Amino acid sequence: MTADGEKPKRVLMLSWEFPPRIVGGIARHVDGLSRALARTGVEVDVVTAYHPGASEEEEIRVGRGRVRVLRAGASPLNALDFVCEIHQLNFGLLAQLLRMSDTGYDLVHAHDWLVAFAARTVKLGWRLPVVATIHGTEAGRNQGISTPMQHYIHSVEWLLTYEAWRVICCSQAMAGEVESGLRVPSDKVRVIPNGADPARLRCRDSAKELAEFRGRWARPEERIVLFIGRLAREKGVEVLIDAMPEVLASHPLAKLVVAGGGWYGHLRERAQARGLGGKVVFAGFVPEEDLPRLYAVAEVAVYPSLYEPFGIVALEAMAAGVPVVTSDTGGLREVVRHGETGVHTWANNPHSLAWGVNQVLADSALAARLRRAGKREVRERYRWEDIAAQTLAVYEEVLRERAEAAVPSEVPKRAPGVRPRYLGGGVPVSRS
Repeated sequence: MTADGEKPKRVLMLSWEFPPRIVGGIARHVDGLSRALARTGVEVDVVTAYHPGASEEEEIRVGRGRVRVLRAGASPLNALDFVCEIHQLNFGLLAQLLRMSDTGYDLVHAHDWLVAFAARTVKLGWRLPVVATIHGTEAGRNQGISTPMQHYIHSVEWLLTYEAWRVICCSQAMAGEVESGLRVPSDKVRVIPNGADPARLRCRDSAKELAEFRGRWARPEERIVLFIGRLAREKGVEVLIDAMPEVLASHPLAKLVVAGGGWYGHLRERAQARGLGGKVVFAGFVPEEDLPRLYAVAEVAVYPSLYEPFGIVALEAMAAGVPVVTSDTGGLREVVRHGETGVHTWANNPHSLAWGVNQVLADSALAARLRRAGKREVRERYRWEDIAAQTLAVYEEVLRERAEAAVPSEVPKRAPGVRPRYLGGGVPVSRS
């Protein structure tokens, strides 16, 4: 453990996903950040969820540094619902930590509400400061808070930000959401973007191998329009499907490839209802090693999110040299500059989205300019080395302030995150 106020030597990261477990952008963020921090000489331990086939303990060598990954064991019980599953995850993370003999960490870096209870327990038990990265909010994902479960998750988000010494957000849009929705003081928030590794996204297949791979998704003459991401409502896949008839009217050889985990039965039905037939293919979850191949065969990558704190998939497409078309919402407005590194379209508007896709498919000079500018943007502004340096500066700030005055954490009796229990239908439980 380092002396207070100095550069941290050991950092504990808590995350519900880490490769090969990839649910969304958190896994890639924690992977890229932890490796970049290790290159600076910081020892990073990532404690994360169980994943079938992945070892309980893994060491990743990064230059002269290392990232140690510790995975919780599988839960012995089937969870009743998602919140119950997350509570079991937090107990699993804590059980993994209790088995460790060497606990000389300088601080805890918690990624999102999914690890809030483990982070708070470690903070109070080991007297360590917490840095929290908020990757998205329940209110943002659902355009408000309505159900009892949404109220509960919102409260846990508030609790994590209350316990954290600093709160990191990936965009100015996300920072504004955290400050207004979770009532986090602005002087507690720091904005540090996500990053991308162009080397990881470079396709190394021969022309023959790439042609064979492409044949899994489209005929040689077809032009691939690519979507990669979770098949959740906020990602806007429905809007993209609704836009495809207009795209096909101008470019009959276009072919939409939808890659991502999640249930897509309703999306397939939507495509059929719009007469798209074989013009939409659902690839399902795509292994990490196939991502560079998908980017290499795509003519345009489309991200029509209704809600997007940052847009790491758009950044990865830019790093891979694919022109991007996005909605103009959240962090995408900051990651992609309209007409320079990509094309913005109106959120939740299939006509506008079709216009953007048609712009790229119709203008080869525009597509080439966007490819060059996107790759340059990632190299200059979104290097993991720079992001790690900014994160280290936050760590050092926390340790310095902690050395000056450590304040014990205690949840107040009345606060935005303290709410009565809810029964079905949102009726408060009587305390009498």
